[in-house]
Amino acid sequence: MRTLVIDCATEACSVALFEGGALVAGDWHLLGRGHAEALVPMIAALPDKGRADRIAVSLGPGSFTGLRVGLAAARALGLAWKCPVLGYPTLSLVAAQALDASKAEEVLVCMTGGHGEWFVQGFDRNLVTTAPLASLPPAEAAAAPQVLVAGTKASELVELRRSGEALAIHPDARSFGLLDFALLTSDIALIYGRAPDAQLPQQKPKPEQRGGRTGQVAGQAA
Repeated sequence: MRTLVIDCATEACSVALFEGGALVAGDWHLLGRGHAEALVPMIAALPDKGRADRIAVSLGPGSFTGLRVGLAAARALGLAWKCPVLGYPTLSLVAAQALDASKAEEVLVCMTGGHGEWFVQGFDRNLVTTAPLASLPPAEAAAAPQVLVAGTKASELVELRRSGEALAIHPDARSFGLLDFALLTSDIALIYGRAPDAQLPQQKPKPEQRGGRTGQVAGQAA
């Protein structure tokens, strides 16, 4: 089965084409911004213009804009090619890359979050989570016990706590083959990693629903 992989969850943008578990071709760029303009040409440059039997896309957490760009492209291609679209957690891929490059038995993934916080999650060598996904202030994230720290904020965390080993890496679609296929999901809802900043206002009760004098008058009028 041929799989097109799309990862736009961070400042990096990457695509890859796999045949089974073998990498056929791929590309990776550290863009910062401009994922929407870069992604489609990167896919088109792959063999057969990236045509695949299924598509795997990063679900986050990560950049809100980048995640939506990647998901929109995956859905559009899935519809055009009549193939399934699956999702995978961004931090699991980073963990897989880190553990592949290290002999460590566990890793803490630490990535850029929102409002000065960091996304953190622990994994063992089998990519089983040892700590839940959390969005934490740097000082709280630095309290994590794992020696190996990987991700876009790994160096800052290790420097902050003055101990450990840092692997400053971004997710790379070309490393998709390191993931256990059990991590793929057909539920392609994005993983935001923290509560939304804006909350819908609660609907105020109508005057006749309120207690006190107003409710009594309304009841008498009825």
